[in-house]
Amino acid sequence: MKKLGEIAEVKTGSKDTQNKVDNGMYPFFVRSNTIEKINTYSYDGEAILTSGDGVGVGKNFHYINGKFDFHQRVYSIRNFKIGYDGKYIYNIFSEKFYDRVIRLSAKNSVDSVRMNMISEMKISFPMFNEQLKIASFLTKIGDRIQTQKKIIEDLHITKKEISFKLFKEGFNSSETKKENFQKLGDLTYIVSKKNKENLKLPVYSINNKKGFLSQAEQFEGIDSDERGYDISLYKIIEKETFAYNPARINVGSIGYSRNLENIIISSLYVCFKTTDAVDDEFLFQYLRTDIFRKEVLRNVEGGVRDYLFYENFSRIKINLPDLKEQIKIAKLLSKFDEKITLENELLIQYVNQKKYLLQNLFV
Repeated sequence: MKKLGEIAEVKTGSKDTQNKVDNGMYPFFVRSNTIEKINTYSYDGEAILTSGDGVGVGKNFHYINGKFDFHQRVYSIRNFKIGYDGKYIYNIFSEKFYDRVIRLSAKNSVDSVRMNMISEMKISFPMFNEQLKIASFLTKIGDRIQTQKKIIEDLHITKKEISFKLFKEGFNSSETKKENFQKLGDLTYIVSKKNKENLKLPVYSINNKKGFLSQAEQFEGIDSDERGYDISLYKIIEKETFAYNPARINVGSIGYSRNLENIIISSLYVCFKTTDAVDDEFLFQYLRTDIFRKEVLRNVEGGVRDYLFYENFSRIKINLPDLKEQIKIAKLLSKFDEKITLENELLIQYVNQKKYLLQNLFV
């Protein structure tokens, strides 16, 4: 075991974010995952960089071997002694440093990193040749993880572009056809069945990414009734019901129950069903587009926090094609969702594989 300060030099930079130059000659490491550009360099060689404060402190890591400059609140680990491989250190440091910072911090969040948190961190070092082998293997997995993230990002971008086109123009944009704008209030209606009998039904909430999510899953097995909430005021959800948080719909807090039923959610949620004029999956896809989010921002009301209650929601208009085309659009966009889900599952496997290897190689 060796402390990082014993086998490398730990320094902070001297530049500020305002020193960045568009299309500059050298990488400029600032307090985020974004690598800027600059026309100066303060070091030429192998180094590991991490932010000392700012967004993602304790989670941003970069490896470089070449000329670069860095922010005054970014730490550089460099000048590795003979027998200590930089990429090996990068893989261990980037995986374990955040947990160390949390342990050393007085609270559950991390505001800043002190130099001794880095310099006094202990790492186990095998023989140099073994370090090289381990680093090579972990780097390959890391590269695969980054590639997988790029695949998912590209799928999201492609779906976003296609969604915009379809909800604006439909499939047959080359043909002359009339726009058919309908108010959401003419396509939906409020449902609000209260849990008056205080039934011990599964408690759900609406997650920004997953939609309907069990509170037992979200809060480590603890339901609302176990936290002292009056669930008789909650709403019972049946199949094919939409629900959204009026204070957070602007960030995607909306869900569709599909075949989920006999569950309850907080009375704060707005719940509605649809008429026969609109396909549920088509509408759900629309409610997750930037087109809809812009309409939300135009229709919210409130002071400190903006709200979109059903009255305002119902005034939003959607360009509604016939049911046959609605179903066609929904199926196409659902295929993207299925592909994204599969790629995310693969990403999780790669991440877990790397974590498993690190945990078992370095106890």
